[in-house]
Amino acid sequence: MARVTYLERRAATYYARLDVPLDLVAHYGTTTRKKSLRTKDENEAKKRLWPLIESWRSEFDEVRARREITSNDKAVAVWQHYEATLDGYDRKQRAMPTPEQTDAELQRLYRRIDVGEIASENFFGMINAYTDYELMLRARTDHATLRARRLNALKAALTSGDAKLIEPAVIEFVARHRLLVDPGSDEYRELCTLMIRAEVEGLQRTLERDKGDFTGTPKDPIVKPATGSAREASAPGETIMELFETYARENPNQIKPDTLAQARRDVGLFLDFVGNTFPVHRIDKKAVREWKDLLLQYPVKASETKAFEGMKLAQIVKHNATVKKPAISKTTVNRYLSGFSAFCTWLTNHGYLTANPAADMFLKKLKEKTTKPFTVDEMNALFKSPFFTGCQNDEAPRFWRKPGNVLIRDHRYWVPLIMLYSGARPAEIAQLDIDDVREDRGHWIMHITTEGEGDKSVKTDGSMRVVPVHPELVKLGFLKYHADMKKRAEKRLFPLAERNERGQMIADLSRDFPRYLTKIGLKDGRGLSLYSFRHGAADALRRAGFLDEQFGFILGHTSGTMTQRYGTLPQGMLEHRVELVNSISYPGLMVDHLKAASGVAEAA
Repeated sequence: MARVTYLERRAATYYARLDVPLDLVAHYGTTTRKKSLRTKDENEAKKRLWPLIESWRSEFDEVRARREITSNDKAVAVWQHYEATLDGYDRKQRAMPTPEQTDAELQRLYRRIDVGEIASENFFGMINAYTDYELMLRARTDHATLRARRLNALKAALTSGDAKLIEPAVIEFVARHRLLVDPGSDEYRELCTLMIRAEVEGLQRTLERDKGDFTGTPKDPIVKPATGSAREASAPGETIMELFETYARENPNQIKPDTLAQARRDVGLFLDFVGNTFPVHRIDKKAVREWKDLLLQYPVKASETKAFEGMKLAQIVKHNATVKKPAISKTTVNRYLSGFSAFCTWLTNHGYLTANPAADMFLKKLKEKTTKPFTVDEMNALFKSPFFTGCQNDEAPRFWRKPGNVLIRDHRYWVPLIMLYSGARPAEIAQLDIDDVREDRGHWIMHITTEGEGDKSVKTDGSMRVVPVHPELVKLGFLKYHADMKKRAEKRLFPLAERNERGQMIADLSRDFPRYLTKIGLKDGRGLSLYSFRHGAADALRRAGFLDEQFGFILGHTSGTMTQRYGTLPQGMLEHRVELVNSISYPGLMVDHLKAASGVAEAA
C-alpha cells in the first residue's frame, strides 16, 4: 500500500509536508510547509497529520482572501472612522439624562429624606444617595472633558508617532477587510496616522456641537467622503460556497447528483477567480463577464496538467501562453455558465441578489449536427461484424472485433437493435423491467417509465411513453429473450446493464461502441455513435411519409404546447402508435443471419 503523500519520515520521526500553492510562495518565502508530528509511530502520525494539513489549507484560503491595502482602502478607513466618531457622539448624547429625568431623580431623593431612608447623621449614606444624581448632572460635562482630553492626546500622538490610542480601530479595520498590513510596517503606521487625523477632526466637530454649532466640516484635506470602496468579505455563514451547500440540500429543480456535483465545480471555478470570501451580493454582470472571458481562454484539462499545478484560474490562462494548450469549447463554457446560472437563480429567488447576473451571458453558436444515421451499407457491414455474429471474448472490448464463437446477447446486443426499430434512447431501453414489456390489447409494447423497481429515470416527463414492439424485433427473438428472462425470475430485462458512478446508464457501451466502429473501419472522426440508430429511426419515419410533429412523441420529444396540457389521454392511441412503429423500415438491410434462435437461447 502506498504511503500517505503528506507524510515524510526523517531520522525515524514523522513530519507533515504540504506544498505551498504557487500563488502563495512569495508570501511564505518557501515552496513547502513542514512540521514535526513528534511521533515515530506511523499510525499515530496519520492521526495527527490530517488536522494539521486541513489547518494549513484553511490558512492558505485565508491568506488568499487577504490582499494589499490600496488608496481606496485608506480613504474608506479615514471617512468611516470620522463618521464613527460622530455617530458615537450622537448615540452618547441621545443616551444622556434629560432635565426631566434629572429633576425626577432629585424628587426621589427628597422623598427618601422625608421618609427617613436618608439621614444627615449617616454621612456616607448621604454621599452614596446623591452619587447617581451628581453623575446625571455632570454626565454631559464629564463626557465633553473626556473627549477634550482624548483630542489632546491624539494630537500629541501625531507628533510622537505613538499609535496605542488608535490601534484597536486600525486592527479591527484591517481584520474586517482582510488586508495584508503587518503591525509595525510602513503601511500600518501610515494607516494609524490617517485614522488619528480622522478622529481628531471628528472630536473637534463634537466639541463644536456641544456649543450648538452643527455647521462644522472637516478642515483636514484627507478627511472627505471616499469615492471608492474597500473590498468586502462575506458575512459569517454566508460565503458563496456555504450558500451553495444550502442550495444543494434544497435542490429545487431536483437535478441529478452528478449534475449537482458539476455545478459545485462550476461555482468553485468562479470562486477561483473572485476569491473564497467574495460577498454574494457583489456577484454582478461585471464579475460574470470577466470570469467568462477567462473561461474562453481556459485550457483543456487544465486541472490534470502538471504545468498548471497549484495555479489559480487567471494564472493558468496567463501561463498557457507558454504551454499553448487549446482552449475549452464554447459548449463547455456554456456548461460552466449553466451550472452557475442555476445557482444564481436560487440566490435571486432567496433575496441574496436582485437579478441573475449570469442570465443572457451564454455564448451563441451554430448548432451543428454531429451525429448522423447509419447508411444501409454501413449497417449491413456492422451486423456482419464479430460484435453481432460472434467474437473471441465478450468481456474485453478489444476482443470484440476478432471473430470467434462467443455470442454477445445481453443488453449490448439488444439496445442497438431496439433503438433501430423504435427510436428509443439507450438508457430508456437498458433500464426496462420485465413487466415493462407486456401485451396490451393484442399488441406487445414497451412501457418507458420511472415506475417500478430500481433507480429509473427519463430525460423529461414527456419521455414517459408506450412504444409498440416492432415485428422485426419479434423475428429477431426479442420476445423469446423476454420470456427467458421472465422464466429466470429476473426483475430487470437487462440485469447486466449498470449505471456508472455518475448515475449514467450503460455509459460504458456508449463509450466503447464508437471505438468499435472505428476499429472495424466504419467510423473516421465524429458522426457515427450509438445514437445513430435513434437518428435512423427518425429518418425511417420521415421516409414513411410522417411529419416530425406526427411522430415526435414516439421518440419521447415534447413540443411544450398549451394543447399538451389539456386533458389526460396520452398522445397517439395504441393502434396509431403501432402504425407508426411498424412503418420503420430499412430497404436493403440484411439481418436474416441474426434471426437464428440458437443465439438467443444461448444468451438465456
